[in-house]
Amino acid sequence: MKSVFDASNNLEAHMVMHQLQQAGIEAEIVGEFLQGAIGELPAAGNVRVVVKDTDVATARQIIADWESAG
Repeated sequence: MKSVFDASNNLEAHMVMHQLQQAGIEAEIVGEFLQGAIGELPAAGNVRVVVKDTDVATARQIIADWESAG
């Protein structure tokens, strides 16, 4: 699995994951439960959306389209 999106929070990660899943791409969130430890961990890059290696290019295009629509 490869990271395709670094989310600023859990909500953003879930929104991206659902966009990918609606397009038929299997996606998961990693680091979701690290938000409670922010005082002890670096604040950025802890919550990421990951997909299968074969879906990286398509997932990144879907994310780019979603970001430009917002």
